[in-house]
Amino acid sequence: MLSRVISAVHLMVWISSCALAEDLYLTRALKLMSETPLIDGHNDLPWQLLKQFNNELNKVDLNNLKTTHTNIPKIKVGRLGAQFWSAYVPCETQYKDAVRQTLEQIDVVHRICQKYPETFMFATSSKEIMDAFNMNKTASLIGVEGGHSLDSSLGTLRVMYQLGVRYLTLTHSCNTPWADNWRVDTGSEPSQHNGLSPFGKRLIVEMNRLGMLIDLAHVTVAVMNQVLDMSRAPVIFSHSSAYSVCPHKRNVPDDVLKRVNQTRGIVMVNFYNDYVTCSKTAKVSDVADHFDHIKKVAGAGIIGFGGDYDGVTRLPEGLEDVSKVPNLVAELLRRGWTDEEVKAALGNNLLRVMREVEKVRDSLSDASPDDVPIPYEEVKNPCRTSFVFSSAGAVHSINALALLLTLALQALLTV
Repeated sequence: MLSRVISAVHLMVWISSCALAEDLYLTRALKLMSETPLIDGHNDLPWQLLKQFNNELNKVDLNNLKTTHTNIPKIKVGRLGAQFWSAYVPCETQYKDAVRQTLEQIDVVHRICQKYPETFMFATSSKEIMDAFNMNKTASLIGVEGGHSLDSSLGTLRVMYQLGVRYLTLTHSCNTPWADNWRVDTGSEPSQHNGLSPFGKRLIVEMNRLGMLIDLAHVTVAVMNQVLDMSRAPVIFSHSSAYSVCPHKRNVPDDVLKRVNQTRGIVMVNFYNDYVTCSKTAKVSDVADHFDHIKKVAGAGIIGFGGDYDGVTRLPEGLEDVSKVPNLVAELLRRGWTDEEVKAALGNNLLRVMREVEKVRDSLSDASPDDVPIPYEEVKNPCRTSFVFSSAGAVHSINALALLLTLALQALLTV
């Protein structure tokens, strides 16, 4: 009996010591998050506001919204320092009203910041992220999720940049007229471009010139490598995980992770169970496995957080909403990550990438915008009109010129 009592006491002491250790890791995590902004690469709250409320913000109070992974109390508990809000519209809008719908999602982000100025500050630069953090506000940036939102227009890209968009995910889960999406790598869809078309490559150059982050989260491996070959600025994966840990084609293979390291980019780890464990369930430790793997393969300098909250249906136990992110930070500390490595993943890596993208933009300030449209035959469809120069017009002009030259030559020969 005495031995049982002693064993029970030892068990209680062990449990208490473990709980104390976990509390210490969480306390340390919160301290680091007070010193360095947690910058999350992808949150679909604007999409939920469209689906649930038709973007009628007057019908929503983000202080007590209960039907989303994200609201203001959860943001504060989760110590969210900066968020790239996703301006996403479905692939079904391609060739139809994608641009209008995307502009409306951009408008929603601006209106959120206007409605809750004590919580959110709209931001478009690395400096403004830190300004907001120092004011104890969540810096709010915009990423457009899917190249179909541009309707294959560099002019639309530039207008969206002027509206504050700071990254473009080149595709969502559909090909565009100039880039292949990740489903091509599954074999479920055919490749249309073997990666990027010539126009797609020109778009990369224009994004470098503008200073817009290039997001490779939804593209094929071929597109990943083509962009890494040609971009003058670092790239991002706003919400992707490690393929070697979970072999889903939305994740990033090791050879690409190494190239991201060589080009000083960032992979922001997705929390969606299907990309974490390739199954319906996952835990915080499973997400940390992705962090550990990326660190082992390519270093802590390319890692970030890309939770995909409000864009997915299944999240790990312990990461159920944005308030729970400190649990993951504590888990990394428990695994032996140093304070500097954690700070790098929290936000310093993304801040570095943004600064380098801004530096490339500034170095290209004398370059002219690319104003050559995509060839009309590459986008021609029943919903598209054309009242200006097109490739067909170019062919007609060339034929007319050839006819004139032929007539002139005949005239010379008859003299």
